[in-house]
Amino acid sequence: MLSILDILEDTTVDGPGFRTAIYAAGCPNACPGCHNPTSWDINRGKWMHTDEILKKILADPFADVTFSGGDPMFQPEGFTQLAQVIKEKSKKNIWCYTGYTFEKLLHNPLQATLLAYIDVLVDGKYNEKLHDEDLYFRGSSNQRLIDVQASLKANQTVAYHYHPKI
Repeated sequence: MLSILDILEDTTVDGPGFRTAIYAAGCPNACPGCHNPTSWDINRGKWMHTDEILKKILADPFADVTFSGGDPMFQPEGFTQLAQVIKEKSKKNIWCYTGYTFEKLLHNPLQATLLAYIDVLVDGKYNEKLHDEDLYFRGSSNQRLIDVQASLKANQTVAYHYHPKI
């Protein structure tokens, strides 16, 4: 079961291309200037079974997936279960937004398990003083786009370089 605020289909703001975005409830970071402070409370979400969420994701064969929030890493077991089945049943890539750093996630066994299924991680707390509207898929310049699978293989953080199609 996951506490979910919303599922938005065919969004283009939470990663490249069309995506199904799963917005998790619950976030311990409480970043000043957060665009969605109502997401901090896990009890504001609707409790959903992962198979119910999966049906929505698989119904669109063309959209990839984004886990956002709140913070999906606040509910790592449920998101791991969901991500594992997404990877088993499709070729969809998965982006995940989190206020934790990649390095910190690696030291938490439950969160590190979820990383095994994530393609791109947008990490770091939103910093209002570093807000930059010119950044792709991030709110502040301290946040990083990380190629998770390359990072896990290299045993070091590898940046994901987004190049928009013009």
